[in-house]
Amino acid sequence: MRIEDAESRLTRALGRKLPGPAAQKLLAPRPRRGWQPGATPADCRHGAGLLLLYPQGDETRLLLTKRNIHLPQHAGQVSLPGGTVEPNETIEQGALREAQEEVGLEPDAVRLLGQLSPLHIPVSRFVLHPVVGIADTRPDLKADVREVERLLEGRLSHIGDPRNYSIESREFRGGFYRVPFIPLDGEKVWGATAMVLAEFLVILGYSPDPWDPDDHDD
Repeated sequence: MRIEDAESRLTRALGRKLPGPAAQKLLAPRPRRGWQPGATPADCRHGAGLLLLYPQGDETRLLLTKRNIHLPQHAGQVSLPGGTVEPNETIEQGALREAQEEVGLEPDAVRLLGQLSPLHIPVSRFVLHPVVGIADTRPDLKADVREVERLLEGRLSHIGDPRNYSIESREFRGGFYRVPFIPLDGEKVWGATAMVLAEFLVILGYSPDPWDPDDHDD
């Protein structure tokens, strides 16, 4: 999908009712313990993440990061550029500030289109607010190695194609889960990041569903 088409679709979709949890759960681990779809608990902290699209040749790219393995939460996982929203700033301001700190993205290079549905992340007690932005050219990026191990510039055509997805079984805190993920440059995009991407892809017109029709939510 070319960047112009992506921006047009996103602009229309973000002005309407979003699919929310119905889309998020397509790439959610099963079971998703502790997650109440659509709920935003009052005692949670609020974070902002930036979904940044930009062109590279005829391809549309999506920027993701692999978090430093020494971070206290979600260490080594693939995530959106982002972090905690400060008391004196908006969700959008928080997303742009964190992206500048983590990957050197200049806020003036980004045209913000709107927000996706908030997502409660039980394990870290965060509510993540995804913010969608467009850059007209590939921005100059430099990872802050204290927070970001590497940058991932995924092709939207790859991320949006469920034929590239896989599902694996994992054990965590005594429970067993089926975890869908998107392979990307040797990494696995899963968990909250994949759930955010599921809604993002749905409103772009993709069908990010890796499950067999006989599979049911637990």
